[in-house]
Order: sequence, then C-alpha cells, then structure tokens
Amino acid sequence: MKITFHGHSAFRIETGSAVILVDPFITGNPAARADWQTVAAGCTHLLLTHGHDDHVGDSLAILKATGAVLVSSFEVCIWLNAQGAANYSPGNHGGRIRFDDFDLVFTNAWHSSAASNNGNPVYLGNPTGFILEPKHEPGKTIYIAGDTGIFGDMKLIHDLYRPAIGILPIGDRFTMGADQAAYACRNFFDFSTVIPCHYASFKGFVDPDAALFLKAMGPDAAKVRVLAAGEALVL
Repeated sequence: MKITFHGHSAFRIETGSAVILVDPFITGNPAARADWQTVAAGCTHLLLTHGHDDHVGDSLAILKATGAVLVSSFEVCIWLNAQGAANYSPGNHGGRIRFDDFDLVFTNAWHSSAASNNGNPVYLGNPTGFILEPKHEPGKTIYIAGDTGIFGDMKLIHDLYRPAIGILPIGDRFTMGADQAAYACRNFFDFSTVIPCHYASFKGFVDPDAALFLKAMGPDAAKVRVLAAGEALVL
C-alpha cells in the first residue's frame, strides 16, 4: 500500500489495482506541490468526505477526465452528477460498498457539508468518514476521519474495524485540534500509524504544523508520520 499526502486533506492511496483519491483539493490548495492532472493519474475511485470547497476541490475535473467512480454521500453524488460526473456510487452512515480491491464503510463525522453558490451555501447532506479495508493487504485497514470533532463513538469504529492506520485532522478551529485528535488516538484507537492532516495550509485558520499534536501524543508520538505535501508512505 502506498499513501501519498498532497496537502490539507488530499490523499492518493494505492492498493491492489485501485488508485483512490481522497478529498482532492489541489488547485488553490496553498500546501499542494503538484497539479491535479499529476495527482489524478490512473485514478479509479474518488472519495469525498463532504461537500466543502476545500475537499471537493478538483473532483469534477478529475471525474470527467478519468471516468473514476465517485464515492460519497447521496447528496454529494447527485450534486456532482448534475454537473457531469457520470460514474458514482453513493452511500450513507453505516453502509458498506464492496469494490474489487477494497471495501469501504461510511462512518459518522461531526462536522457540516455544503458548497458555495455565489456566496450562498448549498446543503449537501451529512459529512462522513470512511473505513477502507484493502482486500489484498490484510492488517492495513485505514480510518479516514474526514473533517470532524471528537466523538465517543469513535471507540465503536475501533471495536468494529480495528483500523491500523489513522488519517485524522489536527488543525483546530474547523476540526479536532491537537488535544482532541491525540486523545482519540490514545483512548479510542490502537493505531500503528497515524497520519495527520487538515493543517499547514490556510495561515491563521489551521495550525501551521504538527508540533502541538506530536507533543499531545506523548510517548505515542513515534506512531505519527508527518508527511510533507507530495511525500509518500509505503506500508
């Protein structure tokens, strides 16, 4: 499995023959170091946790260019389908979708979901997180939290799916900050690898680096992999 971070909350995950993009906000992302065409090369699936502009990003252009399957809430799928995204597979909290190389389970996320339309919000259903279970790489289940605050039922996510890898927001203001994210890692999960996101992008709106998170993780800081934009982790 190869996980590449592209700044803010954008990821590329490769497992089996699947090339999965998560929240591919590339154009306009202050932290990104590549263009969307490079990031999207070979894309087979595109996951959107919710409809905010800093997560939808280049999704429509990528979906049109690659023919990848859009996986998101029903509302986000229908909204992008109306704009020309032809191939989509919607789901909702608690649901599982089975693909050739991985299963995807929709989890709760404590956040909001809307797109901007000339300054007016367009409601796009409830935000989600994902459990990604690779079929050919046992022991490498990923919890993609999406944008969320902390919530006690994260413990249920651990009990049900035992994710080894956590991709969690740490930037504060709009999501969990360092203290909440570290508390979740230490008390609700048993990750072997934690990849922080949703920081070091928008100056003044999210934390500028992962220092507070590493400090809050204490002796578990060794599990954290702080990736620079464009950096890949092979597991």
